[in-house]
Amino acid sequence: MALYQPTPSFDLLRVPGLGRLLRWRWGRLVFQLPLLALAALVVYDGLTGPPLASQNIATVSVWVHYRGLVMLALLLAGNLFCMSCPFTLPRTLAQRLAGRGRRWPKALRNKWLAIGAFVAYLWLYEALDLWASPALTAWLVIGYFVAAFVLEALFAESPFCKYICPLGTFNFAASTISPLQITARSADVCRSCVGKECVNGSTQTLGCGAELFVPQIKSNLDCTFCLDCARACPHDNVALASRKPVIELATAAWPRRWDLAFLALVFAFAGLTNAFGMTPPVYALAATLSRWLGVANEALILALIFGLFMVALPAALGLGAAWLSRRMGAGQGRRWNRNSLRDLFTRYAPTVLPLAFAIWFAHYWFHFASGALTIAPVVQSFLLDHGVTLLGSQPNWRLGPIMSDDALFMLVLAAVAIGYLASLHSLQRVAAAEQAPAARRRALLPWLALWTALAVAAVMVFSLPMEMRGMIG
Repeated sequence: MALYQPTPSFDLLRVPGLGRLLRWRWGRLVFQLPLLALAALVVYDGLTGPPLASQNIATVSVWVHYRGLVMLALLLAGNLFCMSCPFTLPRTLAQRLAGRGRRWPKALRNKWLAIGAFVAYLWLYEALDLWASPALTAWLVIGYFVAAFVLEALFAESPFCKYICPLGTFNFAASTISPLQITARSADVCRSCVGKECVNGSTQTLGCGAELFVPQIKSNLDCTFCLDCARACPHDNVALASRKPVIELATAAWPRRWDLAFLALVFAFAGLTNAFGMTPPVYALAATLSRWLGVANEALILALIFGLFMVALPAALGLGAAWLSRRMGAGQGRRWNRNSLRDLFTRYAPTVLPLAFAIWFAHYWFHFASGALTIAPVVQSFLLDHGVTLLGSQPNWRLGPIMSDDALFMLVLAAVAIGYLASLHSLQRVAAAEQAPAARRRALLPWLALWTALAVAAVMVFSLPMEMRGMIG
């Protein structure tokens, strides 16, 4: 299956004004400073402000607004949060402390640790009720800064972003649907380049922290859109080019690895589980498990539920679908062997990513559209507490939704439907690589059934009453 690499027919870095800003030595800092100021405000108000989540900047901005806006950015452009991430601001100081530094352990150069951190992050969100605690939200932000700095100081690369960060892991998986990707304007220029500054850096600019070599970038995986490669390139040969969304899933651009295929499945099932965790049936399930197991600890029960639905279930169903594809004639030959099972699993499992993105988008936009305007009275209250009068003397706590309930539900259904169709398109493209036409049809049937069941389950979950977290009423 051929690799796909976008041709820079449209290059965002060549847009007048904006392109120059993005390529400017301090261009990334322009986008990082506002998020740094917001992070500082989150920490300050989270630790000193009102303890009620719906009236605190920390919980409202992080758990209502940030997540909805990130999904919109990923859909319309790409991994803009990692581009503007304030947690990497101490990178230069940390790398000076690291010097040449040590290498990240070879055994950990994969996504297994990132998958574990991602699931643990979602578990902690529920177990500690992070959405309801401004103080814990503030400490979470502080913890991110500390972890990023320490790992940058200990290692010569950027292991936190590439191998650990739950937010980065989420963005890497979700950016498979993004319309922009880093690529080379001319492969010949890269071949003749001596210094390879895009990855090695220059005297004035750091190279790629994820150690990605521009002409070898075939997907958005691991790319933080930091654009250090564009700033370091002495030949101005780096493009942020338009591409066909989800195209990497149907080509060899998405690496065929166990960890990445499993990440795709975990990303999908975690989206559904995260939404299910905010509906009434989850409490009945938790109570039932508590009685059966004789365990009263809520955190342990949640760990069991999350481990089952986010790890065990996707592993079992994914391997089962690959086994059925193998039995139904897909792959080479008909004799059982481990390599063919791995090949089928790693080829077909990533096609769930468009549907997975749609589930996350539907969930986060449900909360965002239901409470987008809550930020106005929260900020107004914060300013009043600090002696600043803005837009009247009293906050209007009735502000909240920007869409009616019916319109929002239609948006949720449309998102799931479009994601489902995009996954089916990717699935069909992957199945087209099978040699025999009959094998092509049979190979995709188990995956078609699995993705259909996942889409139906998502619609059922979104049809249930959902907790309106971080808002009044």
